[in-house]
Parts: sequence; structure tokens; C-alpha cells
Amino acid sequence: MAGAGRWWYRRSLRARLTLVSAAGLALALAAVALLLHASVQTALVRGLDSTARQGARGVAALADANRLPSLVPVASGPLTVQVLNAQGRIVNVSPGADRLVPLLPPARAAADARHHRAELLDGRPFGIPSLVRVVAVTTRRHQTVIAAVGFGPVSESLAVLRRALLLGTPLLLLLLSGASWLVVGYTLRPIAALRRGAQQVTATGQAAALPLPEARDEVHSLAVTLNDMLARLGAAQQRQRALVSDTAHELRSPIASIRAQLEVALDHPADQDWQQTASDVLADTLRLARLAEDLLVLARLDEGSRPRPGPRADLAALARAEAERTAGGRVPVRLAAAEPAVVAGDPDGLRRLLANLIENALRYAGGEVTVAVTAADGQARLTVTDDGPGIPPADFERAFARFARLDDARSRGQDEGGAGLGLAIVRATARAHGGDAWLEAASPGLRAVVRLPLTPETAPGGSVPPGPLASGSPAA
Repeated sequence: MAGAGRWWYRRSLRARLTLVSAAGLALALAAVALLLHASVQTALVRGLDSTARQGARGVAALADANRLPSLVPVASGPLTVQVLNAQGRIVNVSPGADRLVPLLPPARAAADARHHRAELLDGRPFGIPSLVRVVAVTTRRHQTVIAAVGFGPVSESLAVLRRALLLGTPLLLLLLSGASWLVVGYTLRPIAALRRGAQQVTATGQAAALPLPEARDEVHSLAVTLNDMLARLGAAQQRQRALVSDTAHELRSPIASIRAQLEVALDHPADQDWQQTASDVLADTLRLARLAEDLLVLARLDEGSRPRPGPRADLAALARAEAERTAGGRVPVRLAAAEPAVVAGDPDGLRRLLANLIENALRYAGGEVTVAVTAADGQARLTVTDDGPGIPPADFERAFARFARLDDARSRGQDEGGAGLGLAIVRATARAHGGDAWLEAASPGLRAVVRLPLTPETAPGGSVPPGPLASGSPAA
């Protein structure tokens, strides 16, 4: 049984479908052939019985009218008639019929007449060379008329029908199986086209679109789904290549600076200010460390895992702590609003989000940076606004791209600001916490907005139960 199962599953889908359809067709054709044979046989036998009964009734009518001659007149054909009197003796016969032995015993003939039965008998003992169908009819004078019709024509007709069915049914099954093979092959052509397209994608390594079948069927839906998947994979591959390229570009500058400083120091050790060289190399090393840390954060956020339930953070407390941490800088940071807004999530990740937004605003602000935290409709809204030059609305979305560089007054001369990963980390962190981030014009300046869902306990009308909230200590 196991071997048969392995053989079956090693067949192609086209072969299995054709075999299944052929088996179903074979059963259906066999059932139709048997039904046809039975129907034809029943019809022919009923015809013979009707002929015999009509002949018997005609003879009975003559007997009732007392006009029946000793030699019973019958129509031309294989009809044999015997007339029995009340005592069961043969008194009249048709030409060629047996005058001594009745076809049926008198009691049996009377019973068949009462129940309108017909019987199949061997006619050879009665001088008839074939099987016969025998019926009986009674008269009003208590006579019994027995009529027999030869079964030979019916037997020959059924034999011809059986030969036709035995030859025609397998031929029809073969033709229908061949048609099923062709139809299944035509139906599976789109799948074969998809397979060839997938082989080309595998060979070239490029996420090209697979061919779409014209029919709007399940295969078409499968092709659309696969094309969507390939498009997403291609976009992810393109983003990965761009990330690798941008990362290599960002790493090249600090590494080249460190190498140049060290080569100069080694070539002219006597004239070198080693303390200044160490300070410069440390600055470039810290820049590399920040870049590696940002890339690691983005890689973890790209895994798509949401923060585990349990840890919570108060955005107002985090904003207050970040504002205090940046106090005394070039531009003051003012906390305009700090409504309690407890969200479920990673406190360290949210602290990094706030730090990136405030540092980005400080880099471009002219006189002040404003931070506000509000809560409404089950959502916490964090805004960080600067009064700098701002950026065109067309670049709002592009600013969240990784290693984004905007060719305007806001980006020129600010290469020391970072690698362009700050806003990318902000949006990825917000979305990992079930929210989102975007930019708005502040007139003047720019406003960064982060929306996060509040915990059910801190929604409007609720209360904040004691729990593991994030501390307000500044980030290291």
C-alpha cells in the first residue's frame, strides 16, 4: 500500500488528474452501459409480452363468441397458441403447436392469468427451437388461452447491443481520457508559465514579474499574489543594497580620516601633537560607534517584533528629562505642555526617539526648541518644534529615509550632525509601538509629530495604576 502511495504521489499533477477523471469516466460509462442494456432488455421483453398477450386475448374473444375453430387462426409471426378447457385438456391449437402437452400446467397457467405474469421457457421440448415468452389469459367459459412468442429476436438484439457496448465503451473511455489529458494540460499551462518565470528569477537573481494568465481564475490570483511578493522582495533587496552602499559611504569618511591622521603622525612623530591627534581620532571613533549603534537599532526594529506587553513609559516624564538634559546648550529647550501620557513600550527606545528629535531640532533651531506632550482620544501626541529654516513640504517624507541628505539650507554645512539615521529611527520606533511619525510646517521652522496609543488605564477618564513606568533620568 505504501509503495502504491509513493507511486501515485510521484506522478505529475496532470497525470493524476487524468487518471482520476478516467476512473470516474470508466465507472460512469459502465453504469450507463448496464443501465442501457437493462432498459433495452426490459423494453424488448415487454414488447414480446404485449404481443403474446394481445394474441391470447384475440383468441379468448373468439372463444367467448363461440367462433373458435379447432385450428386457431393467428397472425403471421412466431406466435404459438394452445386453448385448455376447464379440465386442463388441450382443445384448440395454432398451426404447429403441440396438441398433447400444454406449455404450462393448467394450475400454473391459471395463476399466471390471474396475476398477469409472463414466463420464459425453453421451447425445445415443445418443438420450438428457441426460448419463448409465455402468457396466459382466461375466458368467460373458464377456458385458458396460452400464447408463446419466440425469444430469439430479443436475444439477438441484446447480443448485438452487448457487442456494441463492449467495443464502444472502452473506445469512448479512451477518447474522453485523451480529451481530459489535453484539457488538464491546457488548464495547467499558466502554472507552467509561472514555473518558467520563477526559474528565470532564480537564474538572474532579479525579482521580475511573473506572467499573468488571461483568465480571472485561481491561477491568476496566485500569480498576482506572487508578483506582489516578488515586488516586496525586490524593494527590500533594493533597500538593502542602498543601505549597504550608504553605510559604506558613511564609514569611508571617518575611516579615511583616522587613517590619514595616524599615517601623518607615524611619518612625522617628532612634529606631531599626539594629544590633539588622539582627540581627533577619538572623535572619529565615536562617530563610527554612533553609526554602528544606529544601524544596530534599525536592524532590530526591522525585525518587526513589537515591544513585549508590560513595560510602560510616561512620555511627559521622558520629555521633561530630555529637556533638562539639554539645558544650557546653544539653543534653549522649552517644555510647552506635559500632560500625563503613559504608553506601553520600551522606555529606552522611546528615550532614544525623544533624544533624536530634540537633537535634530537643536541642530537647526535659530532661537528655541519647543517640546509638547498631549493626550486625547486614546492617543498620545508628542511634538518637537524648532524655529529654523525648515524644509519644503515635498521633502517631508524623504527626510525619514535612511542616510537622507536634503539639498537646502537646512542641511548645508551640517555634516557634523550625523549620518541621516535619526528620523529613520524615530519612525521605525513609533511604528514598532503601534504609532507613526511625520513632519509638519511650523511657520517658521519645522515640527516633528509622533503619535502613540495610550495604555487602556491612561485613556481619558481612566487612572494610571502603579506600575513599572520609565524613570525620568536622562539617557546616557
